[in-house]
Amino acid sequence: MKKFIESISNVWKIEELKNRILITLGLLLVYRFGAQVTLPGIDATQLGNLAGQTKEGIGSILDMFTGGAFSQASVFALGIMPYISASIVVQLMGIAVPYLQKLQSDGESGRKKINQITRWLTIGITLVQGPTYIYNLYRTLPSNAFLLGFNSFEFLFSSVIILVTGTIFAMWLGEKITDKGIGNGISLLIMVGILARLPQAFIQEFTTRVTNNNGGPMLLVIEIIVWLLVIICCVLLVMAVRKIPVQYARRTTSGDFEQDMLNGNRQWIPLKLNASGVMPIIFAQAIMFIPAALAGLSKSDASQSVVGAFSNMFGFWYNLVFATLIVVFTFFYTAITVPTNKMSDDLKRSGGFIPGIRPGVETSDYLDKVMSLITFPGSLFLALIAVFPAIIVSIMDVQQSWAMFFGGTSLIIMVGVAIDTMQQINSYLLNRHYDGLMKSGKNRKAVA
Repeated sequence: MKKFIESISNVWKIEELKNRILITLGLLLVYRFGAQVTLPGIDATQLGNLAGQTKEGIGSILDMFTGGAFSQASVFALGIMPYISASIVVQLMGIAVPYLQKLQSDGESGRKKINQITRWLTIGITLVQGPTYIYNLYRTLPSNAFLLGFNSFEFLFSSVIILVTGTIFAMWLGEKITDKGIGNGISLLIMVGILARLPQAFIQEFTTRVTNNNGGPMLLVIEIIVWLLVIICCVLLVMAVRKIPVQYARRTTSGDFEQDMLNGNRQWIPLKLNASGVMPIIFAQAIMFIPAALAGLSKSDASQSVVGAFSNMFGFWYNLVFATLIVVFTFFYTAITVPTNKMSDDLKRSGGFIPGIRPGVETSDYLDKVMSLITFPGSLFLALIAVFPAIIVSIMDVQQSWAMFFGGTSLIIMVGVAIDTMQQINSYLLNRHYDGLMKSGKNRKAVA
């Protein structure tokens, strides 16, 4: 603990790192402030129905990712999610569109063009989602909540423009945090929005358990212990890797092959247990919207039962289908994001090889086989964490808002972003010869 406190104090001794942290905190504060600003033309005192819509079900997920902006009809009501959707679309199109494939191989210039395409696509997605959000307000809020008149074109037009601008501004904030601050800006914006709901959810659970005498403090302590254990499991899932040994031949003047092998440098190829990150959960979550939406077009009893089954996030059938989709998408996304063929070619060009495996096709097949073997348990573990909120609700009767932090997309995002940010801070400390945050070692003296 003492070393950790010393590491924290060392952060402020590095001027560049201190400035980056302050810039990050300042921009995050601007984002949180904007999330509290209600759209012009809406009476902020009459948003009770909208808040009630986001307490349970799919609405709670949307509200969580926007940090409560969705339920407050904020200028940031759509949050950064249109940008995330656009990034996913562009990434998937990169598999089939030759132009995007060429840009991906063009280095920094290609990356800038892909980012520009993603920004324009974000605007297009927001222009579609904006009117949909306003239509939802028309259906949810009372008519006197609209100060410019119910179904007013002036309100619709101005609100869509403001929502598009809000998303673009949030996207700009995320990019500035990435460039000038610390950590991945877009991911930090999502994490801060999720964390903003944590205190309220815990207070509601505390009130239910202690004040209302529903289980008492002991059960609340058990819940916190289970929550910490789930966080530890998420950390293990995010950081777990399978190390593939790699041998690099170091040529000598004698030209003796055996001597080359003896003098070779041993390194590793780290293959992540969960190489796809949180993307399979996001894909699966998007697919889960479709059955209820299609069934809602029909008024038959069978359709209504489908709507009921797929609208209950804590129901059995919803989570069974959800877990199955996560396993499928984990294999799919890993296959398109882990280029074993390219890894094999790069290894061969650099003079490296896996001991016992021939360079080229055999290396590629071996890496693909290992990736498939570790992806299967990783996908099952990811699916289990994704549906764990439903499990904890059924076993311990936890409040749904508090249960959302026991797994799913929110917890994995928080853990992944926190680890990534700490690793960046750690690299600054180690480069300046300080002890890092994530790994203790011998005390190092700062170099002038």
